[in-house]
Amino acid sequence: MARIYARKHGKSRSTRPQIPAGWVEYSADEVEKLVAKLGRDGLQPAQIGLVLRDQYGIPLVRAVCGKTITQILSENNLAPKIPSDIFNLLKKAVSLHAHLERNKKDAHGIRAVELLESKIRRLAKYYVSEGKMPEGWRYDANAAKLIVEKGEL
Repeated sequence: MARIYARKHGKSRSTRPQIPAGWVEYSADEVEKLVAKLGRDGLQPAQIGLVLRDQYGIPLVRAVCGKTITQILSENNLAPKIPSDIFNLLKKAVSLHAHLERNKKDAHGIRAVELLESKIRRLAKYYVSEGKMPEGWRYDANAAKLIVEKGEL
Protein backbone atom coordinates (compact mmCIF):
# COMPACT_ATOMS: atom_id res chain seq x y z
CA MET A 1 0.00 0.00 0.00
CA ALA A 2 1.25 3.46 -0.80
CA ARG A 3 1.97 6.11 1.77
CA ILE A 4 -1.21 7.71 3.07
CA TYR A 5 -0.59 11.32 2.07
CA ALA A 6 2.19 11.22 -0.53
CA ARG A 7 0.87 8.42 -2.82
CA LYS A 8 4.44 7.22 -3.30
CA HIS A 9 5.96 3.83 -2.62
CA GLY A 10 9.36 4.73 -1.17
CA LYS A 11 12.83 4.88 -2.69
CA SER A 12 14.35 1.42 -2.52
CA ARG A 13 12.34 -0.21 -5.30
CA SER A 14 13.84 -3.59 -4.46
CA THR A 15 12.55 -6.45 -6.57
CA ARG A 16 12.00 -10.09 -5.77
CA PRO A 17 13.25 -12.80 -8.10
CA GLN A 18 10.74 -13.44 -10.88
CA ILE A 19 12.15 -16.71 -12.16
CA PRO A 20 12.58 -19.86 -10.09
CA ALA A 21 15.93 -19.73 -8.36
CA GLY A 22 18.38 -22.48 -9.29
CA TRP A 23 18.63 -23.80 -5.74
CA VAL A 24 14.92 -24.60 -5.37
CA GLU A 25 14.66 -28.38 -5.13
CA TYR A 26 10.88 -28.62 -5.06
CA SER A 27 8.50 -29.11 -7.96
CA ALA A 28 5.30 -27.09 -8.38
CA ASP A 29 3.16 -29.97 -7.06
CA GLU A 30 5.31 -30.34 -3.94
CA VAL A 31 5.12 -26.61 -3.25
CA GLU A 32 1.32 -26.65 -3.63
CA LYS A 33 1.08 -29.56 -1.18
CA LEU A 34 3.31 -27.67 1.29
CA VAL A 35 1.15 -24.55 1.00
CA ALA A 36 -2.03 -26.59 1.54
CA LYS A 37 -0.50 -28.35 4.55
CA LEU A 38 0.60 -25.06 6.13
CA GLY A 39 -2.83 -23.58 5.38
CA ARG A 40 -4.51 -26.48 7.19
CA ASP A 41 -2.23 -25.76 10.16
CA GLY A 42 -3.89 -22.34 10.39
CA LEU A 43 -1.13 -20.06 9.09
CA GLN A 44 -1.92 -16.84 7.27
CA PRO A 45 -0.68 -16.50 3.67
CA ALA A 46 2.13 -14.14 4.70
CA GLN A 47 3.27 -16.57 7.39
CA ILE A 48 3.20 -19.42 4.87
CA GLY A 49 5.47 -17.39 2.59
CA LEU A 50 7.91 -16.79 5.43
CA VAL A 51 8.00 -20.47 6.39
CA LEU A 52 8.57 -21.52 2.79
CA ARG A 53 11.35 -18.96 2.42
CA ASP A 54 13.14 -19.67 5.69
CA GLN A 55 12.69 -23.42 6.15
CA TYR A 56 12.34 -24.73 2.61
CA GLY A 57 14.43 -22.24 0.59
CA ILE A 58 11.58 -21.25 -1.73
CA PRO A 59 11.96 -17.50 -2.36
CA LEU A 60 8.74 -16.94 -4.31
CA VAL A 61 5.84 -19.37 -4.69
CA ARG A 62 4.48 -17.60 -7.73
CA ALA A 63 7.76 -18.13 -9.61
CA VAL A 64 7.71 -21.87 -8.91
CA CYS A 65 3.98 -22.66 -9.29
CA GLY A 66 2.67 -19.85 -11.45
CA LYS A 67 0.03 -19.15 -8.75
CA THR A 68 0.04 -17.11 -5.57
CA ILE A 69 -0.33 -18.59 -2.10
CA THR A 70 -3.89 -17.28 -1.79
CA GLN A 71 -4.86 -18.80 -5.13
CA ILE A 72 -3.52 -22.18 -3.99
CA LEU A 73 -5.38 -21.86 -0.68
CA SER A 74 -8.64 -20.95 -2.40
CA GLU A 75 -8.34 -23.97 -4.72
CA ASN A 76 -8.10 -26.16 -1.61
CA ASN A 77 -10.97 -24.30 0.14
CA LEU A 78 -8.56 -22.97 2.78
CA ALA A 79 -8.64 -19.30 1.81
CA PRO A 80 -9.40 -16.87 4.64
CA LYS A 81 -12.88 -15.33 4.70
CA ILE A 82 -11.39 -11.91 5.32
CA PRO A 83 -8.12 -10.95 3.59
CA SER A 84 -5.22 -11.13 6.00
CA ASP A 85 -4.11 -7.50 5.62
CA ILE A 86 -7.50 -6.12 6.64
CA PHE A 87 -7.72 -8.71 9.44
CA ASN A 88 -4.40 -7.47 10.85
CA LEU A 89 -5.66 -3.89 10.70
CA LEU A 90 -8.84 -4.96 12.52
CA LYS A 91 -6.72 -6.57 15.27
CA LYS A 92 -4.76 -3.36 15.65
CA ALA A 93 -7.96 -1.28 15.79
CA VAL A 94 -9.45 -3.54 18.47
CA SER A 95 -6.33 -3.23 20.61
CA LEU A 96 -6.29 0.55 20.17
CA HIS A 97 -9.96 0.80 21.18
CA ALA A 98 -9.20 -1.24 24.30
CA HIS A 99 -6.30 1.11 25.06
CA LEU A 100 -8.54 4.16 24.62
CA GLU A 101 -11.12 2.73 27.02
CA ARG A 102 -8.43 2.67 29.70
CA ASN A 103 -6.79 5.97 28.65
CA LYS A 104 -9.56 8.34 27.63
CA LYS A 105 -7.34 11.43 27.30
CA ASP A 106 -4.82 9.90 24.91
CA ALA A 107 -5.10 12.38 22.03
CA HIS A 108 -2.40 10.65 19.97
CA GLY A 109 -4.25 7.37 20.36
CA ILE A 110 -7.51 8.94 19.22
CA ARG A 111 -5.83 10.25 16.08
CA ALA A 112 -4.18 6.89 15.48
CA VAL A 113 -7.58 5.16 15.65
CA GLU A 114 -9.05 7.65 13.18
CA LEU A 115 -6.20 7.06 10.70
CA LEU A 116 -6.40 3.30 11.17
CA GLU A 117 -10.15 3.21 10.66
CA SER A 118 -9.84 5.26 7.48
CA LYS A 119 -7.26 2.74 6.22
CA ILE A 120 -9.66 -0.09 7.00
CA ARG A 121 -12.52 1.66 5.16
CA ARG A 122 -10.39 2.31 2.07
CA LEU A 123 -9.13 -1.26 1.97
CA ALA A 124 -12.63 -2.66 2.56
CA LYS A 125 -13.99 -0.52 -0.27
CA TYR A 126 -11.35 -2.02 -2.58
CA TYR A 127 -12.02 -5.62 -1.48
CA VAL A 128 -15.80 -5.20 -1.85
CA SER A 129 -15.32 -3.84 -5.38
CA GLU A 130 -13.05 -6.80 -6.21
CA GLY A 131 -15.58 -9.27 -4.78
CA LYS A 132 -13.23 -10.59 -2.09
CA MET A 133 -15.51 -9.38 0.69
CA PRO A 134 -19.32 -9.46 0.89
CA GLU A 135 -21.24 -6.66 -0.78
CA GLY A 136 -22.22 -3.94 1.66
CA TRP A 137 -19.57 -4.84 4.27
CA ARG A 138 -19.05 -1.89 6.60
CA TYR A 139 -16.49 -1.35 9.33
CA ASP A 140 -17.90 -1.28 12.84
CA ALA A 141 -15.73 -1.32 15.97
CA ASN A 142 -17.97 -3.81 17.82
CA ALA A 143 -18.22 -6.13 14.82
CA ALA A 144 -14.45 -5.93 14.40
CA LYS A 145 -14.03 -6.99 18.01
CA LEU A 146 -16.22 -10.04 17.42
CA ILE A 147 -14.35 -10.95 14.22
CA VAL A 148 -10.98 -10.73 15.97
CA GLU A 149 -12.18 -12.71 19.01
CA LYS A 150 -13.47 -15.49 16.77
CA GLY A 151 -10.28 -15.41 14.73
CA GLU A 152 -12.35 -15.46 11.54
CA LEU A 153 -9.46 -15.37 9.17
